Amino acid sequence: MLGVLLIVLFVGVLVVQAYINSEFTSDHKDSEVGDQTGVPLAIRGGGPIINTTGGQESSNRLPPRTIALTFDDGPDPEWTPKVLEVLKENDAHGTFFVIGSEVARHPELTKRIADEGHELGLHTFTHPNLQRVAPWRRSLELSQTQVAIARAANVRTNLARFPYSSKPQAIDETNWKIVKEAGRDGYLVVVNDMDSEDWQRPGVGQIVKNASPPGDVGAVILFHDAGGDRAQTVEALRTFIPMMKQRGYRFTTVTEGLNLAIEQQPDAAALPLLPVNPAAAPTDRLRGSGLIWTVRVADGLVWLIAGLFLLVGLLTIARTGLLLVLATRHARQRRKRGFSWGPPVTDPVSVIVPAYNEKEGIEAAVRSLAGGDYPAIEVVVVDDGSTDGTAALVERMHLPNVRVIRVPNGGKANALNTGVALARHDLIVTVDGDTVFEPDSVRMLVQPFADPTVGAVAGNVKVGNRNSLVAGWQHIEYVIGFNLDRRLYEMLNCMPTVPGAIGAFRREALARVGGISDETLAEDTDVTMALCRDGWRVVYAEHAKAWTEAPATLEQLYRQRYRWSYGTMQAMWKHRRALTDSGPSGRFGRVGLPFLALFGVALPMLAPVVDIMLVYGLVFWELTDTVVAWLMMLALQLVTAAVAFRFDRESLVPLWRLPLQQFAYRQLMYLVLIQSAVTALTGGRLRWHKLHRAGLSGVKSVPAAERPLVLPKQGVAPAVDTWPPSLDQVPVVGHPAAGRATARPAVPSQTPSHGA
Repeated sequence: MLGVLLIVLFVGVLVVQAYINSEFTSDHKDSEVGDQTGVPLAIRGGGPIINTTGGQESSNRLPPRTIALTFDDGPDPEWTPKVLEVLKENDAHGTFFVIGSEVARHPELTKRIADEGHELGLHTFTHPNLQRVAPWRRSLELSQTQVAIARAANVRTNLARFPYSSKPQAIDETNWKIVKEAGRDGYLVVVNDMDSEDWQRPGVGQIVKNASPPGDVGAVILFHDAGGDRAQTVEALRTFIPMMKQRGYRFTTVTEGLNLAIEQQPDAAALPLLPVNPAAAPTDRLRGSGLIWTVRVADGLVWLIAGLFLLVGLLTIARTGLLLVLATRHARQRRKRGFSWGPPVTDPVSVIVPAYNEKEGIEAAVRSLAGGDYPAIEVVVVDDGSTDGTAALVERMHLPNVRVIRVPNGGKANALNTGVALARHDLIVTVDGDTVFEPDSVRMLVQPFADPTVGAVAGNVKVGNRNSLVAGWQHIEYVIGFNLDRRLYEMLNCMPTVPGAIGAFRREALARVGGISDETLAEDTDVTMALCRDGWRVVYAEHAKAWTEAPATLEQLYRQRYRWSYGTMQAMWKHRRALTDSGPSGRFGRVGLPFLALFGVALPMLAPVVDIMLVYGLVFWELTDTVVAWLMMLALQLVTAAVAFRFDRESLVPLWRLPLQQFAYRQLMYLVLIQSAVTALTGGRLRWHKLHRAGLSGVKSVPAAERPLVLPKQGVAPAVDTWPPSLDQVPVVGHPAAGRATARPAVPSQTPSHGA
C-alpha cells in the first residue's frame, strides 16, 4: 500500500508540474488565419481592446498620442524588476499580462507590480494555445490565474490576453468563439496594435522601430518581460519611452487608456469607467492560497526528485566504476599463473544441510554433496521438524557419509547451530536443502583456508532453473548483483554475506562470534558481519559453484526478497556500533556498513526516480532526448553485465532479457525494499518463510555405490542443549558482534553413519 501511495504521490506531483510548467520560449507561433466570415467587421477592423461582455460586440482604440506598454509572460525574477526600474525612471506605467504559474512562484514580484501603479492582466496559467484545448480548460486557465493574482497582490483584473494572439485583423472564427467565451466570463480581451518582436532579439534599434506607432495614433504595444533573455527589451525601453515622450505621447495602462477613450465618446456620461486593479474577493484570495501552495509543493518535490535523480546517477556511475576497477583487479589476481592460497587444503569437512520440508530437492542436494571429489566429507542433514518426510528420504538413500539429525522446528539458525554442534570436523560448509554442488565445489570452496587469516569463504551461487522468465531475471541478478559484488567486497575487505546456499567457515571463527544468531532473518549476513568485525578475512571462491532453485513465480520471489532485504536491514542495525569501534570492527563499520547502506539499500530504494523521470520525459519532455538518456543508462548496465558474465564464464545470450528486466523485475524489487524498510522502522518481525520448490532437474549426481569413502566407526552423536552451550547464553565477553545463538536439544534418535 505504501508503495502504491508513493507512486500515486510522485505521479500526481509530476502531472501537476507538467501542467504548470508548459514551456515557452517566445510569444509567437506561426499559424494561418482561418475563416473570418463569422467575425464582425467592426471587430476585425476595430481596436485592440475587445468587449464581448453582456452580449455586446465592440472594440476600442486608445486616444491619439497614447501608448499602453504591455508585457507578456512574466513575472520573471530576473527581467521583470529591470523593466519596472526603467518604467520608474521614466515615470511610465504599463500593463503586465502574467502567467498564473509564475505568479504562484513569485507572488511578491506580482504584488510589487501592482504596488508601483502598474496594471495586471491574465495571460493564462500555463501559456497554452487556447485554440487547442477544451472549453473547460480555457476557463480554468483564466480563473486559476485570477485567483493566483488575488492571493499575491489582493487585486483582480478585467483584462485577458491569449497566448499566440496578435492583432484584431487576425481574429478568425475560432478565435472569435474564444473571445466571446472570455466575454461571458466578464473579461475584456486585449490584443495589440504594434508588436516589438523583442522575442526574436533583433537588436535594440529594430525593437524601437517595430514599436514606434506611425504619426500620432494611439497604440497598445507588445513587449515581453520573461520567456528568455530580455536585455534588448530593457535597453530598447530606455530609448523608446523618452523618444515617444518627446513626440508628445503619454504612457498609460490599458484600462486607463480605455477610460480616456470612453471619456471622449459622445455618450461618455452613460458609460461607467473601469477601475484599475480592483480589490479581490476574499474567496478568490483563499482559493489562490491553495493554488500557490500546490505549486510550491509540486516545485519542491520535483526539485527533490531531480536531486534524487542526480544522486542516483552519480551513485550508479560510482558503483559501476568501482565494480569495473576492483572486480577486474580481483579477477586478474585469481587468474595469475601460480596464484595459490597456500598448500592444498585436505582437512576433513563437515557439510551442514538445514532442511525444512525439502522433499523435492533434498535427494539431489545430498547426493551431490556426498559424491564430491573431496577426500573427506561428512554430510550432516538437520531436519528442522519437517512434515513431508524429508529426513526419511535422506535415510533411505543409505549414503555412507551422511547423517540425519532430527530437531523440533526452531528455524534455520537453530538447525545450523545444531549441525555445527554435532559436526565432527573443524571446517564447516553450510548448504541450503535445495542446492546442488558440482563434484569439485567443496574442494574449491575450502582452499582459501590455507590462509590462516581467512575465517569464511563465499561460494558462487548459480540459478539452476533459469529457463523461466522470472528465474532468468534472477540468473542475471545473481551473476551481476551478487557474484560481481563479492569480488568488489573482497577487495575492500568488507564482505557482508556468505550465502547460505554455499559457504564455508572455520569452527574457531564461528565459536569466537558466538555461533549463528537467530536475532535476524538474514542469519548468513549477520554472522558474516560478526566475523568481519572480529578481524577474520572473508573471501570469494568463484570456482566453487552451487546450483540453487530460484523462485519461479513473482509471489515466491517477493516473499524471498522481502525476507532477505528485511534481514539485511536488521543485521546492519544490529552491527551499527561498529561505526564507532576501533580495530577491525571499526574498519568494517566505517567501510562495509556505509558501502552496504549506500549501494545495497539507498541506491535501490532511490532507483524508482529513474523510472519516474523516464515516464515523465516520454510524456512531457523531448521524446528523443529521453530515449537517448535511457539507452545510455541501459548501455552502462549492459557493459557491467557483460563484464560480470565474462568473469563467470557465462553465455551472454540471457542478457537479451535485461531491457525487459527494467520494466517489471526492478519495480518489484522497489516494492520489496520499501516494504522491508517500513517493517524495519515499525519493528515488525518475520519468520523463516518456506518457499515452494519443484526440485532441480538434470543435475549431476554420484550414486551411493560410487562413493567408496567409509568413515571411522562412530555411534550416535551425543545430545546437546545448544551450540555454543546454554540456552540462556549471553553475548561472548569481549566481542560486541556476537548475538544470541541457540540450538534446541537434538532428538536422541539420530541416524548413525553407515559402515559404523
